[in-house]
Amino acid sequence: MTGLGYTLPAVLSVLGVCVLEWKLLRTGLFRKPAYWLSMAIVLGFQIPVDGWLTKLSAPVVIYNERQTSGVRFPLDIPVEDFLFGFALVTAVLMLWERQRG
Repeated sequence: MTGLGYTLPAVLSVLGVCVLEWKLLRTGLFRKPAYWLSMAIVLGFQIPVDGWLTKLSAPVVIYNERQTSGVRFPLDIPVEDFLFGFALVTAVLMLWERQRG
């Protein structure tokens, strides 16, 4: 089945982090401008680096296209990379906020 190997876990990671925030941790992170600014900063670095790593003309990282959605944007970046990045950064920031009390 196309996309299950990388796409499904990427989507589930985003859903899991959102559910964790909305149902358990309730840090209010998604309402904070600083969170969204930090996500913009992450994207500002992720796009050129990930774009260089995944460029189809000379990839450093090679994906099995049968395991992804096949959608690459921008700079040949598989969209799943953004989902995993969102989930990772958001989870870390939520736990940081939670421990601050």
